[in-house]
Amino acid sequence: MAELEGLLVVSVEHAVAAPYASVKLADAGARVIKVERPGGDFAREYDALAKGSSSYFVWLNRGKESVCLDLKAEEDRAVLSNLLQQADILIQNLGPGVLSRLGFDPQRLLEERPELIICSISGYGSEGPRAQQKAYDLLIQAESGLCAINGTPDGPARVGVSVCDIAAGMTAYQAILEALIARMKNGRGRHIEVSLYHAMADWMNVPYLQHRYGGVTPGRQGLQHPTIAPYGAFPCADGKVLLLSIQSDREWRLLCERVLKRPDLADQEGFATNRERVANRAEVDQLVGEHMLKGDRESNISELEANGIACGRLSDLEDLVEHPQNRHIRIKTQHGELELLAPGAFVTGQPRSYGPVPAVDEQGQRVRAEFAPAGSTSGRKE
Repeated sequence: MAELEGLLVVSVEHAVAAPYASVKLADAGARVIKVERPGGDFAREYDALAKGSSSYFVWLNRGKESVCLDLKAEEDRAVLSNLLQQADILIQNLGPGVLSRLGFDPQRLLEERPELIICSISGYGSEGPRAQQKAYDLLIQAESGLCAINGTPDGPARVGVSVCDIAAGMTAYQAILEALIARMKNGRGRHIEVSLYHAMADWMNVPYLQHRYGGVTPGRQGLQHPTIAPYGAFPCADGKVLLLSIQSDREWRLLCERVLKRPDLADQEGFATNRERVANRAEVDQLVGEHMLKGDRESNISELEANGIACGRLSDLEDLVEHPQNRHIRIKTQHGELELLAPGAFVTGQPRSYGPVPAVDEQGQRVRAEFAPAGSTSGRKE
C-alpha cells in the first residue's frame, strides 16, 4: 500500500510551486485532483520540448487527475465546494486574496471542517508591505539577494532552474507532511502559508549571517566559494575542466603531500589555514592549477580520488544524460512515454510506480459527475 493512499488532495494550482508539492503527494499514493483554469494550467505552454509536451508540466504533474473549473461560475464553484467537503488537503497558489474573494476563505473552511489541511503558496506571504506584489521565480531570485551572490564579478545571473518555486514547493510538502502527522495526534488540520520569498530567504541564511554579523559581504564568485579555498574549476591538459573542493585543513595537507608533492605548503604562512588560503586565493589557485594542467581530467581525478580529495567534472547537459549515476522513471503522457530522472529519495526494496500526466480536463467529466451539486447535470451527457 502506498503511504498516502486514501487521502484526497485538491490542488487549485498553476506553474511550479504548488504542482511540486502536490506531485510529491501523488507519488506517495494520494489521489490528487488538479483544478485548472479553463483552457488549462499555463505551464502546459511553457514549451513543447518533451515530445510535444511542456517539460515543466511533464515533470510536475504525473499521477494527477485534471479538471478545468471556471471558479467565477456558480456551478463550478459548487463543484469545488463539494470537493472540499471530502478533501483531506487543499493546496492553492492563486493570486493574493483570490481564493477568499471566490468564497473559499481558509479560515471559514477550517471552521466548517477543522480537520482540513490547507496550504496557501504566494510570492511574499499574506502580510507585510509587499504581500500584494506579483511574484515570479526570477523576481524572487533578485529580491531575496540570491542574484547578488550568483554569477561572476562581471554581473549577476539567474540560477538556471526555477529554484525559488522549487524551494517553496519543497517547503510546502514538508509542512503538509508535518500537518498530517499532527492531525493523526490531535485530529485537527491547519492553514499553512508558504511564500517563494520566505522559502528562499531561509536558504540565504549563511550569506545573511556573514554579512550582518561578520562584516563580510559574499560577492559573485562564479564557480569559486566565497569562504573556502581552493574550491572551484581548474582546466586540465586535455581542455576539460574539473572541480576541486577542499573542505578542511586536513584535506589541504593531503593535497599538498600526496598530489602536489609540496608538503611544505601545508604549514607555510599564507597557506596553512583556510582563512589564509582565502586571503591568498590567487596564489593558491595558481599552484593547484599548474599541477592540474600537467594531466588530463580523468587521470587527475583518479589521482585525487585515490588520495581522498573531493573532486568532480564540469558536466554539460549531454554529460548529464549519460551520467553513470542516473536513476530513471518512465512516465506516460498524451504524446508518448518519456524517461525522467528519478526523484532524489527512494525506499530500498520498495519500487514505486508513477501515474501518467493528464491531458487538459482529462478527468473533468468524471470528477464533475462525482462531486456535482445535488440536482446538477454537470458532467452528464444529455
